[in-house]
Amino acid sequence: MSSSLISLLFVGLLHQTTMAVLMDKLADRKICGDAECSYVLSVAEALDDFIAPDCRFINIKRGQMVYVYSKLIPADGTGVFWSGNVYSKRYVDQMGRMGYFPAPMVKETQKFTDDTIRMQTTDMDFYCD
Repeated sequence: MSSSLISLLFVGLLHQTTMAVLMDKLADRKICGDAECSYVLSVAEALDDFIAPDCRFINIKRGQMVYVYSKLIPADGTGVFWSGNVYSKRYVDQMGRMGYFPAPMVKETQKFTDDTIRMQTTDMDFYCD
């Protein structure tokens, strides 16, 4: 491998690491349905539009269905955020993308489980791809 290619790979890795370090943790703990947060906890309907302020968040539109996978447990004085993804025929480009959104922006319409676990968040929970 040429030295210039190695340099480019190294700079790319540093750039990704820097991105992860720059993203603030939104909470230290979260509630999930399983250890991987892969089970849907509930479905909610968006009460209003929310525009994502950065890459950790997702845009949601009023009336859109949101699948909730985890709920952050806030420290005193901070906002309450949940993570999930959206589904809507009108916003196909958003489908499948996971991210955070403010819990007050949605109303839970169906709960799938009350059997949840509390666990620590990690830096990777707040990493932007």
